[in-house]
Amino acid sequence: MPTRNWGMLRSRPKTTSIFRSEVMSLIQLYIPSDVARFTVSQLGEMGLVQFRDLNSEVSAFQRSFVNDVRRFDEIERKLRYLHKQIEANDVDIYEFLDEEFVSSARGPRDIDDMEERVGAHESRVLKLTAAYKNLQLKHLELIENKYVLEEVSSLFTEISGRQGAAAGASGGRGLAGHGRGQDAAPLLARADTSSRRSIGSLDAARAGDLDMEIGAVGRDINVGFIAGVISRQRIAALERVLWRSLRGNMFLNYVDIEDPISDPNLEEPVYKSAFIVFAHGASLRDRATKIAESLGATLYSVDSSAERRQEDLIDTMSRLDDLQQILENNRVARINELTSVSEQINTWLAVVRKEKAVYHTLNLFNYDANRNSLIAEGWCATNDIPAIQSALHLATEDAGSNVPTVLQELRTTKEPPTFIRTNKFTEGFQNIVDAYGVPKAGEVNPGLFTCITFPFLFALMFGDLGHGFLMTLCAALLCAFEKRLAWLAKDESLRMFYTGRYIILLMGIFSMFTGLLYNDIFSRAMSIFSSGWAWPADHGGEGVTVEATKLDHVYPIGIDPAWHHAGNSLLFTNSYKMKMSIVLGVIHMTLGICLQVPNALHFKKRINIVHVFVPQIIFLFSIFGYLVFAIIFKWSTDWYARDASGELTHVSPPSLLNMLIYMFLSPGSVGDSEKMFRGQAALQTFLLLLALVCVPWMLLVKPLILRKEHQKIISEGYGRISSHVRVSSEGDGLGGAVVVSEQEEMEEDDFDFADIMINQTIHTIEFCLNSISNTASYLRLWALSLAHAQLSEVLWTMTFLPTLKMGGRLQPVAVMCGFAVWFVLTFSILIGMEGLSAFLHALRLHWVEFNNKFYDGTGTKFEPFSFKAVLEEAEEA
Repeated sequence: MPTRNWGMLRSRPKTTSIFRSEVMSLIQLYIPSDVARFTVSQLGEMGLVQFRDLNSEVSAFQRSFVNDVRRFDEIERKLRYLHKQIEANDVDIYEFLDEEFVSSARGPRDIDDMEERVGAHESRVLKLTAAYKNLQLKHLELIENKYVLEEVSSLFTEISGRQGAAAGASGGRGLAGHGRGQDAAPLLARADTSSRRSIGSLDAARAGDLDMEIGAVGRDINVGFIAGVISRQRIAALERVLWRSLRGNMFLNYVDIEDPISDPNLEEPVYKSAFIVFAHGASLRDRATKIAESLGATLYSVDSSAERRQEDLIDTMSRLDDLQQILENNRVARINELTSVSEQINTWLAVVRKEKAVYHTLNLFNYDANRNSLIAEGWCATNDIPAIQSALHLATEDAGSNVPTVLQELRTTKEPPTFIRTNKFTEGFQNIVDAYGVPKAGEVNPGLFTCITFPFLFALMFGDLGHGFLMTLCAALLCAFEKRLAWLAKDESLRMFYTGRYIILLMGIFSMFTGLLYNDIFSRAMSIFSSGWAWPADHGGEGVTVEATKLDHVYPIGIDPAWHHAGNSLLFTNSYKMKMSIVLGVIHMTLGICLQVPNALHFKKRINIVHVFVPQIIFLFSIFGYLVFAIIFKWSTDWYARDASGELTHVSPPSLLNMLIYMFLSPGSVGDSEKMFRGQAALQTFLLLLALVCVPWMLLVKPLILRKEHQKIISEGYGRISSHVRVSSEGDGLGGAVVVSEQEEMEEDDFDFADIMINQTIHTIEFCLNSISNTASYLRLWALSLAHAQLSEVLWTMTFLPTLKMGGRLQPVAVMCGFAVWFVLTFSILIGMEGLSAFLHALRLHWVEFNNKFYDGTGTKFEPFSFKAVLEEAEEA
């Protein structure tokens, strides 16, 4: 089969952007039945269409292609069984796929051949596995029988030896007693020795020293017995139960089998013990037999004659050797069979999953029996319609049909799914947005701005040139070797680091930039340029406070390194970073409010611009815009400048927090300690009145205008019209189904002024309160930056710095150990834990403080039918 160039089929106009979602179209396909499977396969390879379920009221078992789905379910079951057998037998699986067979159009004969081959392989493996299991059971039985024979022979040899010794010492008294009628006497006489015991080793028996010709007693034991094998964990329970049940009229002996025994019915080898129980009388032996079997013991018949036991043991060993050879031959045959399967199993699995997905998709279509065709509906990007038409043409050629598939675009009022084209760089940032909510179709996508604002806000909290460099280095390695490290995406715990590698890269780069501005590298200052402050040559000794002298130039970039050695460094950086957080927070929220404008223009709701956006931006600027102006004014003013007479030209720097508080508590008046410029009181009064006017503007104007427009429509006799498109199977007999556009007048008026008023009230109150709380929330930029810098300073001071100050021969070793501890803690705590904390706080600033200014996030994600997604989902499962 010729291969397809999917890149040519996907060609489209370069008009896409992540600022908004793609323009979507609802398309309808009229597919001849003989072309349907090829058509869906081609569309699945491209992944451009999200099909709608036109049979939602039909159960899964009543759909047209349910038998085909079951067929491929059965093939997949067989392949899963073969895959499990391959893994169980440690056979290597070939990772490559037969792309020609997987990606090309497959005819019914190809599928039938594949099904026949899979069935034949499964049948052979089943037979070999069943035979292997039966052989293993026989092998287990022979192994246990061997251990039982060895144990019994060893015990009888020991008993015979004791009888010979006892006969010479006390006139022939032995274990056998005076005949079969007196079997119980010796057992009771030896009750004190019938406790649990183990008979040494069986080395002599294993070596073949099984000579039991030690007199008539060794050949003919008068006491009846049972022998078998039981799990080592249950031997104690067996002894206790037998002792109590037989009331002590028994003698138990056992030996632990050293090597574990492989049981085919169990996953892991089991340690067992061989035992023998002597009891007098058939009833006691039957009772002992039932007890042993109830505890999971396996009993074996052992002859009381030494000669017979010797013959049985030799026969068992011979059969074991033969069976071992048969097992090996069976194993080799299974390995060869599974090896031949392993070469194609990945290809077969991919094909079966694709074919099953095709028939699942075909079950979503309507079947027109009169025209022998299928009717499908689905969403796709408008720019992709030419590529879809090309795919439909190829499918018709592959099927060898002369009847093409007809595609037509439908008009509809349904809200389409949201499709935002991403690449490997923007995918991670879009996932952050989608975790909050998928944008509606046509809504401004925050993902575009998140690509910059997210790593920047993170860097404000994480700013350190050294830590940022280490983070950038790790992310750069992930990006440079992303193909080799693609396996990380399959690991659940490492997947987020791999998919977010470009997010981490930008976070590291921005952290290096803010670290340069903060003049921080591993909590140390950098003197790249000459400082704008000079310390006096005479420090005055320890404990004496000295003041630096300001020079006639300033440090070109970032914070002057002299501040790192100053006693009031914390006061300076706290004030600087706190005000910086407020300024950047107001700018960030202003951007979110301004994005209401393109949303209103797109959805043709200009009323939202005049009566929502304008009062909101005025309200924000009247209070917090003025605060930002005051911060910048305070920064740009030299509060310690003196005039020609040497007097201060300004009062002490004002407290901006007090100024903002008294702006509300004492409007129209400004204290001398808060005064910054002329006319400040009048300006603050005007801004406060402007903010108060905006509250009823946001609250009442929009609902009243909507109510007035609605009353005008009703008074003119118009109702609200809604239209939808349906497909009728009635036609003129010449074409396919007919597209019918229906219009229905709404029976009930859906305008509810009370509902609109309540909703507007909630939004107004929420915006006014959130303007304050959200602005304060940006102070986390200052707090986390301070915590990060202080923790870095403590870590340096406590771990590495003492080793640099110590002397002696051990200093190099101490320096190496101190550096190792410092580096490990830096990487795990400052980069790992602190980085995660800064990430979560930046996430909150985007989800709460930024998104709620303009973003609904109530859309539905576009999920096209794609073989790539089907195969990835199957691999994860």
